[in-house]
Amino acid sequence: MTIRVWDYLAEYEKEQGDLLDAVETVFRSGRLVLGSSVRGFEEEFAAYHGIAHCVGVDNGTNAIKLGLQALGVKPGDEVITVSNTAAPTVLAIDGVGAKPVFVDVREEDFLIDVEQVEAAITERTRCIVPVHLYGQCVDMRPLREIANKHGLLILEDCAQSHGARHHGTLAGTMGDAAAFSFYPTKVLGAYGDGGATITASSEVEQNLRRLRYYGMEERYYVVETPGHNSRLDEVQAEILRRKLTRLDDYVDGRRAVAQRYVDGLGDTDLKLPQLADGNEHVYYVYVVRHPRRDEILERLRGYDIELNISYPWPVHTMTGFAHLGYQKGALPVTEKLADEIFSLPMYPALSMELQDKTISSLREILSTL
Repeated sequence: MTIRVWDYLAEYEKEQGDLLDAVETVFRSGRLVLGSSVRGFEEEFAAYHGIAHCVGVDNGTNAIKLGLQALGVKPGDEVITVSNTAAPTVLAIDGVGAKPVFVDVREEDFLIDVEQVEAAITERTRCIVPVHLYGQCVDMRPLREIANKHGLLILEDCAQSHGARHHGTLAGTMGDAAAFSFYPTKVLGAYGDGGATITASSEVEQNLRRLRYYGMEERYYVVETPGHNSRLDEVQAEILRRKLTRLDDYVDGRRAVAQRYVDGLGDTDLKLPQLADGNEHVYYVYVVRHPRRDEILERLRGYDIELNISYPWPVHTMTGFAHLGYQKGALPVTEKLADEIFSLPMYPALSMELQDKTISSLREILSTL
């Protein structure tokens, strides 16, 4: 059996009855688009975060894009973020016509280096998009102070941080709005695409609802402002409602896997994830470091273990963003990490047998390097 970073089949076997009942519930409801399942999930996801509003959309990329638009980010504005992230973070910024401006990350935890943010602010800066990467939160207190000082907005990218906390506060509740992805691999994952944006602002919520539905508000076919077709699907919403009740259990399962990696690999020269001060990590991915990463990955294939890298190509080095003008060496920590990081298998249903094989295989390889 090939061991991979993520697999949903064991979870599906355990939850099959509830998941299929969710599909049946929607199919028998008489409403397949923007019905009671989307409405119910929005209410329950907002309540989980203790925040007023949630608007479900079709994917995490659009959760960021519509979130930016709903906050008032316009073409020509600048948005500060990181290059050590999934490309959709930056594609969403580009998608509203704004210019992504990158700052480097901290080597110890891979999160945005808040101390570099202020130097990146210009008269065109409108928003900051901190990425709560790999399952733990950016240090939001000083970032909020910088944003307040310069009159900037904050949109949290929470695609990888469902249930994570910073000094006891949930990810997604520390900015002006927050975007979530429910792609199947996520801590709270659907069985297809899905996303949501949450906010405490009624105005931002109204903007979001209009933007996800063509720009229409009160009457179908009457566009108030140009928008999108970006609705969360009823079936995915009902599945997410069921899985939301198990979110804390999923997080506990991931933490248990993480602890087994610490116990089994903590005495090797593999650099394991570091927990930032005040954070409660949810381990969306378990990212480790080694200077001989590529050799390790190649040798693991001989043990039938197929791992991946999050992320091998920093966004600022991609040809699709060459127009931004970043040269090699512009973000030295990000670029160094891209050569050394890789992800170990991480999902709640990962069996102890597969964990043990991963650990023993890595120990054997590391002992011979």
